[in-house]
Amino acid sequence: MSSSAKSRRAACGIRVVASAQPSTREAISASAAELRDETYQHIIAFFSSEHDVDVLIAELNEAFPDTPVSGCSTSGEVGPLGMTQGGIVLIAFPESGFRVLSEVIPGTDQAGVERASEVARRLKTQIILGSARTARDNVFALILIDGLSNAEEALIAAVHWSLDDIELIGGSAGDGLAFQRTALIHRNRPVRGGAILFVIESHTPFAVFKTQNFEPTPIKLVVTAADAENRIVHELNAEPAAREYAAAIGLLPNDLGPFSFASYPLVVKVGGDYYCRSIRSMNPDGSLSFFCAIDEGLVFTVARPRDMIRSTQDTLEDLDRRLGGMDLVLGFDCILRRLDSESRQVRHQVEALYKRYGVAGFHTYGEQFNAMHLNQTLTGIAFGKPETIL
Repeated sequence: MSSSAKSRRAACGIRVVASAQPSTREAISASAAELRDETYQHIIAFFSSEHDVDVLIAELNEAFPDTPVSGCSTSGEVGPLGMTQGGIVLIAFPESGFRVLSEVIPGTDQAGVERASEVARRLKTQIILGSARTARDNVFALILIDGLSNAEEALIAAVHWSLDDIELIGGSAGDGLAFQRTALIHRNRPVRGGAILFVIESHTPFAVFKTQNFEPTPIKLVVTAADAENRIVHELNAEPAAREYAAAIGLLPNDLGPFSFASYPLVVKVGGDYYCRSIRSMNPDGSLSFFCAIDEGLVFTVARPRDMIRSTQDTLEDLDRRLGGMDLVLGFDCILRRLDSESRQVRHQVEALYKRYGVAGFHTYGEQFNAMHLNQTLTGIAFGKPETIL
């Protein structure tokens, strides 16, 4: 094992390797050394925005000249080293047992949404034509989206509608907590904006899931003035947004920040269930920017967190039972969950839980689950023990 990278080989053949080296060259070199004994059909890379994307691509091309590499920047990485910041995690799909198709969805405007439907239909057709089994049983879709696009909801709706019975999960690319510039790469080339859609056939049983750890309170906040296009709320209950939110959770506006947003999420009720619409930042004028779509008239409920360890463990234990033993989890974990775990001093317990169940992925600006774009959630795909490859 390399001293600057750590890897894990799942029984299904997927290899996960992580490096926390600050040097991009050293991180990729150490990771490649962990993977040199096999060939792979596709590698998905999750990398800190501290790594220059052009340097990263050059190093990946040199290390894996015959393997397509795709991926995105993060707000933190999850892998064999635990939860890192400034690192790189590579998910290497083997030549057998999986079939990985992928395509870029260029742009996030209306034309991009229309192209998203076309891309999804095309990939679904290609994967079904080459498969002997039904798509519902052995195909899933994975999407990585520019986390600063403000277009996740429209893209997800278009892709999910076109995929129909194929389940979809994914994450929005981040850049720490800077909110300046995210990065996507597809087949060793940079992608400017837009998204990357993967449709993957698996001979290993799997289950798509989500878990969240909050419960609603009686406190309601109504959006009375907003810039929906830019996801900015100016007023809640006809009062300045930051001041009203702070009063609702018992803080002063100047005390608001990422940790308070993580500890007191705002949720909306959809179809009998609650989903987070998390605050991204407070602006100088007292307005609030959000990770998810908002609009005037929207009714927020202030939520309080439940035990993150217990809720996450319950979900993973249930998946383990359903799959008859869990092999690997490809996970997309909200940055606010990580911040909440730090503020409540349970980060090490979360890391231990993720290591126990082989969770690998990244901390996101938003999570995708079928037709929903979510916040403050862990979504993912849990793989069971491999079946006989047909």
